[in-house]
Amino acid sequence: MQKLLQRALTVGLMCFAFGARAELPADYKVVLLTENFPPFNMAVDDKNFARDDGIDGISADIVREMFKRAGVNYSLTLRFPWDRLYRLTLDKPNYGLFSTTFTAERQPLFKWVGPIAKTGWVLLAAPGNNLSVKDLKSAAQYRIGAYKNDAVSQHLESQGIAPQNALRDQENVKKLLKGQIDLWATTDPVGRYLAKQEGVSGLQTVLRFNEAELYLAFNKDTPDEVIERLQKALDQMRSEGFVDDVTQNYL
Repeated sequence: MQKLLQRALTVGLMCFAFGARAELPADYKVVLLTENFPPFNMAVDDKNFARDDGIDGISADIVREMFKRAGVNYSLTLRFPWDRLYRLTLDKPNYGLFSTTFTAERQPLFKWVGPIAKTGWVLLAAPGNNLSVKDLKSAAQYRIGAYKNDAVSQHLESQGIAPQNALRDQENVKKLLKGQIDLWATTDPVGRYLAKQEGVSGLQTVLRFNEAELYLAFNKDTPDEVIERLQKALDQMRSEGFVDDVTQNYL
């Protein structure tokens, strides 16, 4: 009997030790990066740099609540351009990036939490433009503007299409109106939102060619404990209707 008790005590101590290892250090913090990608994440003052409370949007509000519920410390910075943020997150442990479109090509590069929101990929033409496009293959004959290292641009390149990549997606609105590009490959509703900010309405949706989901992407060295806590928090928020309420508040 004594041996059984000793064995049970040993197993219990081992389980406790394992559980303790799963806990995060008191000073652990995630470095969260984001960009101006309205209405999902954006600077309150519309500039290309902001921190913490100076950032809002659908994804930003959801992410804040996720971290609060998960009990994980973080800092949040909005910067420019996306290409730099993407590479930083690839290279630096405990870095996270949102809103990041989940794709099969990106899946092995990061650890993921989501989905936070859903979007569509579209080709937009200038108001009054009567371009007819049945699929991406037929669109390849036209000059297509896109956003560098964005999932839409990466997808076009994987299909053998070479878009004219801009460092700011807003630049494509002006290029479209000036006739410098024929089509703008972007995310819906982001494209329409950016166009409205530039005072442009009436853009024509020529082709909707993909449905996508937005996630939090983390450097692969991020502890699994962080990923699991955040995913659990998000799942709970979605079941409570929190995610839908935040989304409707912006749209």
